[in-house]
Amino acid sequence: MSILINKETRVIVQGLTGKEGLFHTEQMILYGTSIVGGVTPGKGGKTYLGIPIFNTMYEAVNHTGGETSIIFVPSSFASDAILESISMNMKVIVCITEGIPVSDMIRVKNFLKGKRSLLIGPNCPGVISSEESKVGILPNIVFSKKGEIGIISRSGTLTYEAAYQIIRQGFGISTAIGIGGDSIIGMNIVDLLNLFSNDLKTKCVVLIGEIGGRLEIDAAEWIKKSGFRKPIVGFIAGKTAPKGRTMGHAGAIIGNKLETAQVKMEIMKENGIHIVSSPANIGMKIKEVLQKNQ
Repeated sequence: MSILINKETRVIVQGLTGKEGLFHTEQMILYGTSIVGGVTPGKGGKTYLGIPIFNTMYEAVNHTGGETSIIFVPSSFASDAILESISMNMKVIVCITEGIPVSDMIRVKNFLKGKRSLLIGPNCPGVISSEESKVGILPNIVFSKKGEIGIISRSGTLTYEAAYQIIRQGFGISTAIGIGGDSIIGMNIVDLLNLFSNDLKTKCVVLIGEIGGRLEIDAAEWIKKSGFRKPIVGFIAGKTAPKGRTMGHAGAIIGNKLETAQVKMEIMKENGIHIVSSPANIGMKIKEVLQKNQ
């Protein structure tokens, strides 16, 4: 099984006609994703990659029945694209765009309250359900095998590394999600763990965090309180990061001692998460943990 998306998911690409949109739409199609339409204001009626283009999400949804959207829109307009998708009740919205102003994302978060839409990102690689569908920019070749390991990651690159290490050990991926590294994002770690807890096929989850913020700490505390039963293998990037300096992502900045990699890993370990010191050890740790649980 998978979470969020599957081979039946019908996807609309906002910003399809731009350079990034075109390239990654083609890659999604090659992976097997059902792309049913694109949205670029002023280009409605045209066709790109055999896909019809519409001026608005309203037109795209009404003509195609799309239920999920992915956004390749410049940062100045990305929040409006997200709001448009929320207004059309998209089940899942994936925003790839980086550099969206914090004030814009505060507006988006407020608008999301009480709505049915689930937002992944922004500034993220998206979501992929192996051998079924990809809504994002994750490399096709890495996610080549379906299996029982889920991935939740704040880091795009380490999402790919984790998948490689998992497959190298003979396992496969159920669903992998890059949640984004900005200070304000849509779905968080706990939201996704809740979904994985109900996925009967996912037997183990890999959690890749970063310095900065409390997402991993909140997740670790929730895991213990909720009685989450599936084993989790965790890693935190940014051990050598200096305090007060942004490292790669807007959200990856140490504000206090709790937000350092070392303290986060200690808290995660105390709450039952199996910690690895390097991403290269993720696959081996999964193998060890699953063998013990047999």
